[in-house]
Amino acid sequence: MPQGQPIAVPDDGLTTRARRNTPVLAVHTGPGKGKSTAAFGMALRAWNAGMSVAVFQFVKSAKWKVGEESAFAALGRLSAEQGIGGSVEWHKMGSGWSWTRKSGSDDDHAAAAAEGWTEIAGRLAQQRHDFYVLDEFTYPLKWGWVDVDEVVETLLARPGGQHVVITGRDAPQRLIDAADLVTEMACVKHPMDAGRKGQRGIEW
Repeated sequence: MPQGQPIAVPDDGLTTRARRNTPVLAVHTGPGKGKSTAAFGMALRAWNAGMSVAVFQFVKSAKWKVGEESAFAALGRLSAEQGIGGSVEWHKMGSGWSWTRKSGSDDDHAAAAAEGWTEIAGRLAQQRHDFYVLDEFTYPLKWGWVDVDEVVETLLARPGGQHVVITGRDAPQRLIDAADLVTEMACVKHPMDAGRKGQRGIEW
């Protein structure tokens, strides 16, 4: 896509503006580093454009501190207090989903993942947000915790202009086929290959 121009214009009856504003379903997958990082970069752009951003982190432990979480919390406060950017919500399965106020330590992970997806599906139907990051959501799909066909059908039928980005390794083919944008991260070289541990500001 040189200089942001499509290689071919489809004969779909849409105007250039309508086609440009079509909501995007994106998938970041593959074994390489950067899937979540890229998704949060897109979320930052969405926030700057005044979009309502919601992040749902699956699998992650409550003890794992993600640098982007603190940054987006600050951006959410900036939006609420000064009207700059869009609103921000951040929900993490490992701590017990915030809308239930239950500890996640004793919860069945599969049940918690299913509960998270049910909440997201409801929000999509209500058009609660403009931009969703479903971080590491491919794992509940791969492990059978959440039904892939149901997820794809819900995402394809979502109303309005809601953008969704899903991250994680081994994305199901059904999801890849349904997505508008798919990026596969390939690991060419990594510091951990040389025995170096993750660093603050790089991995978290």
